[in-house]
Amino acid sequence: MTQQEIRFATFNVCNLAPAGAQLYDNLAPLTPEEYEAKANWTARQIDLLDADVIGFQEIFSQAALRDVLSRTRNYRDAVHAGFDPDPNATRLTPNVALVSRLPLAAEPIVYADFPQGVSSDSGNPDADRFARAPLHAQVLLPNGVVADVVVVHLKSRRPDYRNGDGNADPLQYALANLRSLVWRGTEAVALRVLLANLMRTNDRPCVAMGDFNDTADAVTTTIVMGAGCASEPGEELKGRMFDCAQIQLRQDLLRHVSYTTMHEGRYNTIDHILVSEHFHPQSARAIADVLDVAYLNDHLADMRAEVSDHGQVRARLRLRPVKPALP
Repeated sequence: MTQQEIRFATFNVCNLAPAGAQLYDNLAPLTPEEYEAKANWTARQIDLLDADVIGFQEIFSQAALRDVLSRTRNYRDAVHAGFDPDPNATRLTPNVALVSRLPLAAEPIVYADFPQGVSSDSGNPDADRFARAPLHAQVLLPNGVVADVVVVHLKSRRPDYRNGDGNADPLQYALANLRSLVWRGTEAVALRVLLANLMRTNDRPCVAMGDFNDTADAVTTTIVMGAGCASEPGEELKGRMFDCAQIQLRQDLLRHVSYTTMHEGRYNTIDHILVSEHFHPQSARAIADVLDVAYLNDHLADMRAEVSDHGQVRARLRLRPVKPALP
């Protein structure tokens, strides 16, 4: 019997690296004991998600992720797609990864450079590249349909200081925040072009998930979704992306505690699962419905050293019956 329910999830693991690896100047490497605790907690959380396809962020070592998967119950034989950070890059940055219990229809692709025509004049030395390259995989769904799945991690909100500037000067602090916003906004434009090209070229279902470092209604996220795109009558949904949390069938605001980060007393949802019209209930091209979206965020309250500083998001979808081909 064909599997009818599929689950997509996104998981920012928070600096997954082997013990002893130096990541940032202000961050001490993990001790062997700290790594064991983090690997075991991450493995348990992956099993708790129990998703068919999981997108990961902040992976400094794909070998460490493979070690984590070996500690799970349900993902030891899953497909793992990911690439280690470029050792020749001007700065050390983590990469994304994808783990799937569903087969892939082709080799995964990394998009390091922005699409042609996208660039920024923000002064960023890497103005034509993603800070953390998106990963694209073609996932074969149980109904035989291939879906394009893109795992992303956009620029953080951390101020982009230059020339030793700090937050002591309100003007320099404001300018550093603006540079960070421009950087993330340019990445959002590049991701929008990338997704639009995929949907136009392949005409397949599309999923973009990960850490967008902004809320669903922020300008950067709506750029990625393509909101406001002009279209012909009857084609209003084509080429756009939609937040699963907004189109889920089970809209119970009292039941859902939908946040993925806690910072200075504020709760925000900056990790999202976006889908093309093929998962929208009002689309004639829909192949599945988003049943509900869950947020695994209880661990944010205690923030033990081994846990992530992000909650995880899981979208549960139900495939629609495949329509028979016309004779």
